[in-house]
Amino acid sequence: MTTHHSDVLIVGAGPAGLSLAISLAQAGFTATVVEQQSDSALAAPAPDGREIALTHPSRDTLQRLGTWALLADHEVGAISEAQVHDGPLGQHSALQLNAASGTHGDVSAPGALGFIVPNHALRRTAYAEAARTPGVHLVTSAQVTRVAALAGHAELDYVPTSPAGAPPAVSAPPQRLTAPLLVAADSRFSATRRQLGLGAQMTDFGRTVIVCRMRHALPHGGVAHECFGYDRTLAVLPLPNDPQDGHPLCSVVVTAGAADAAALMAKNPEAFAAQVQAQFNDRLGPMALVGERHAYPLVAVYAQRFAGHRCALLGDAAVGMHPVTAHGYNLGLAGVERLTAALVSARQRGQDIGSADALAPYAQGHHRHAWPIYQGTNAIVRLYTDARPVPRLLRQLVLQGARRLPPLQAAIVGQLTGKAPQWMRALALRP
Repeated sequence: MTTHHSDVLIVGAGPAGLSLAISLAQAGFTATVVEQQSDSALAAPAPDGREIALTHPSRDTLQRLGTWALLADHEVGAISEAQVHDGPLGQHSALQLNAASGTHGDVSAPGALGFIVPNHALRRTAYAEAARTPGVHLVTSAQVTRVAALAGHAELDYVPTSPAGAPPAVSAPPQRLTAPLLVAADSRFSATRRQLGLGAQMTDFGRTVIVCRMRHALPHGGVAHECFGYDRTLAVLPLPNDPQDGHPLCSVVVTAGAADAAALMAKNPEAFAAQVQAQFNDRLGPMALVGERHAYPLVAVYAQRFAGHRCALLGDAAVGMHPVTAHGYNLGLAGVERLTAALVSARQRGQDIGSADALAPYAQGHHRHAWPIYQGTNAIVRLYTDARPVPRLLRQLVLQGARRLPPLQAAIVGQLTGKAPQWMRALALRP
């Protein structure tokens, strides 16, 4: 019989993979995480410009895992309200969403729509907690060369890499790890997913996302803005004040075509800030760039299957979302909860945790949860970036309907907060 190195092998030490390792260890399993980056890079990740919007259930998960408590006060912001603008700012009335909008049919509402945390802070705290959690083993500076889902177990081969990430000068023999289950959590362009033979539907929007932090003169009031400008989309997200000088800060997300994005990245900081300030109609007064701008290609991914015999997909390897509805990492954390629950249930029933039957509840449940969000997000993107007359009219009808129908507002807020109103929960429970 094969002697396994752990119960679960996880490829990828991003926030999703590390969160799964912690969650499984808390449930009594052992997990080995294999990652190409070094321990030092994982312990102190560089800022990448991305700010992650978290729902209330996601915060609850991070609190349960122990990573939420490791965040600094200035790394956690609250979103009290969201406004959706169609066309040039101020041309049409905005759709305003807040916690009160989600109370239709509910006894009480959360105090904020959600929370916002820098991506690098989520990565840092996930690594810190995983590194000190019994039952979690981290294999870093390791390049995965092969994975296989065999009849009786899963296998993973890796070779050590140099601290800089390049292969060592002298070729080292591959090391092999085995476990009943292997989980791919290595990005939306997952090489592990491909080796496992799990295909994915990819939607290349042909656009680029530019993310950065900006300082501004007027307070943001905790309000997030999504401004659909057809050729260019602008999101302005409220952040905690600068811990050094107390200046108000926001996260700016610009989505543009490749040529337009390249031109924006080429502008000097002052010209870029002036462009954003003008598109935002001077709502926050004078604005200035803080730190670097980061550009990312916009590709959404949805795997054809989330699990199979001896293998499962998690995080962006399962579903890589367009950022407009801010559901990417929230889906990853929901997957952590659902996969942990599936493995605990399988263990209680005496099942092999790597069998397709044991993993089916995770795959089916996560698909039911993620598919409507994924398709709805892509539909929103297509509708709100189409400058033709008919889509413009349809956008206005959608926004007007949402403003006039409290149940619809409650449904939208339920998606933003992760807490659906009672009437939606009742529908979900119906056979």
